[in-house]
Amino acid sequence: MIRNLRRAVRRAYRRTVDLSHPARSPLGSAVVNCVVYRDGVRQPGDCPVEEAVRRVRKSGEGFVWVGLHEPSAEEFAGIAELFELHPLAVEDAVRARQRPQIQPYDDVLFAVFKTVCYVEHEELTATSEVVETGELMIFTGPDFVVTVRHGKHGSLGPLREALEDTPDQLAKGPAAVLHAIADHVVDDYLVVIDAMQVDVDAVETAVFSDTAGRGDAGRIYQLKREVLEFKRAVTPLFRPLQALASAPMPLIGPDTQPYFRDVFDHLARVNEQIGSFDALLDSILQAHLAQVTVAQNEDMRKITAWAAIVAVPTMVCGVYGMNFDHMPELHWKYGYPLALALMTVACFAIHRGFRRNGWL
Repeated sequence: MIRNLRRAVRRAYRRTVDLSHPARSPLGSAVVNCVVYRDGVRQPGDCPVEEAVRRVRKSGEGFVWVGLHEPSAEEFAGIAELFELHPLAVEDAVRARQRPQIQPYDDVLFAVFKTVCYVEHEELTATSEVVETGELMIFTGPDFVVTVRHGKHGSLGPLREALEDTPDQLAKGPAAVLHAIADHVVDDYLVVIDAMQVDVDAVETAVFSDTAGRGDAGRIYQLKREVLEFKRAVTPLFRPLQALASAPMPLIGPDTQPYFRDVFDHLARVNEQIGSFDALLDSILQAHLAQVTVAQNEDMRKITAWAAIVAVPTMVCGVYGMNFDHMPELHWKYGYPLALALMTVACFAIHRGFRRNGWL
């Protein structure tokens, strides 16, 4: 009941997803939006990317933020040429499935973040998908921000609206946008961590309950695989964010680095929690396998005990079933009752001994 209540609360407070796609740019259908900001304020009117860049560079003030969703190489070629993006970074942005990283290319910072979304499920099974990952690439230049999103989740629409409500922060330029995106991604990690905690607790409770089944190994292993996928999204980002928080980087001024230190602290917490999940699931899996081994040993002991009990009458019956002519008890009046009594007493004695020793 408590687990269901937690899931209901998460659904109620989950971030809204921006599914709107404003007018497309002539440069390609993958362009979701193109906005000019000046002194932290969004400039009115929508315009093509080339026109937005021309306005910003002509005035020498503000920056342009271009958002794209899963562009092809042909669709991204115009953007790359307009902003003079490095070919290696462009190739990574188009192909996706890149390792989280932050790479400086002259006066442009190229960042790759893994977005992670928790997949709701009523009950964890051996085939349940727990986390779903996507990718977010950010090109940050002196007067532009280009974001490339891959995957069904991780929309930056709500983030853009939140930034527009704080013009003082947005007035700090593209570095402020990069920080906001990093903070947004890491905050989503914290949400996923809290949700996965419920699954880990449920698996631990099930394994150590009286009704634990041998099928729990599949659930534990599946959850461990999902934790590993989450870990691949978080751990490689540790050093790049640490560099943004402490080392000199292009476009990241001293007034912006403290914000990245806060994001880094949150990421460190997520990284530690994932490590603890991984270690705990290892322990739970080993405990479950030990329980299975103990249960199998108990089954084997019971089978062995009953086999020993059955062996006594089998042996007696086998001896008297040989039908030799000169067997003393064959023609004795009390031979048959004595044989039955002998088998009964022997079986009772063996059964009692096994019960005392805990075999039955």
